Amino acid sequence: MKTLIVYAHPEPESLNGSLKDLAVATLEGAGHEVRVSDLYAMGWKAAVDAADYGPDASVPLKVARDSGRAFDAGTLTPDVRAEQEKLLWADTIVFQFPLWWYAMPAILKGWVDRVFTYRFAYGVGEHSATRYGERYGEGTLAGRRALLSVTVGGPEAHYAARGINGPIDDLLFPFHHGVLFYPGIDVLPPFVLYGADRMTGEEYRDAAKAWEQRLLTLESTEPIAFRRQNFGDYEIPSLNLKEGLEPAGRTGFGLHVRG
Repeated sequence: MKTLIVYAHPEPESLNGSLKDLAVATLEGAGHEVRVSDLYAMGWKAAVDAADYGPDASVPLKVARDSGRAFDAGTLTPDVRAEQEKLLWADTIVFQFPLWWYAMPAILKGWVDRVFTYRFAYGVGEHSATRYGERYGEGTLAGRRALLSVTVGGPEAHYAARGINGPIDDLLFPFHHGVLFYPGIDVLPPFVLYGADRMTGEEYRDAAKAWEQRLLTLESTEPIAFRRQNFGDYEIPSLNLKEGLEPAGRTGFGLHVRG
């Protein structure tokens, strides 16, 4: 297995840094190939601008169109092209990051914004009366798997179904469904550590064992059963879920998960 770890934390000695290092050691120890994109160490530029698209940038800037033209022409900046090549190389992508203000760190969002360009991660495939492009289960990155490894400051109860911060599955849905499943990646259930700022040494040892087990079962873990766009569950072109497919009482993000 070839695994890309995208790591987003500014402190190498942090809990996130330890989990990233443990992932590298565990996967390499099991005979897998591993590459790491350490975004802070790389000095990753988070903001999209015209410089990303070189001679294919227009005035005024049209981010989607210009990024697609630059991708097709091979004129994206070297740092973006390198990350796209890593994604195409990988069988599995592990994202290691803290949950800050209910979302991924800005540097990681900037990685998504710049790397997931038009014609690479979206804007591909046939648009017709029966298909609406290759996305949500199809696309350039289909056949790959991804896992979010997330540290959370608050206790687990705050992120439960009735917790004040909202269910963790809802908070991660934009990343799981909107960033990863959109270009075709199968998304594994997340690995979440709660109470990260107050974790004791004994708690970390237990967490490390659980993390090792998740890593060693990446290939056999069933992905989240998101509904595929072009396989009969949605009306086209409205892309509304067909009536009667949802379990009784289910609403919101859960509509887009089978079973």
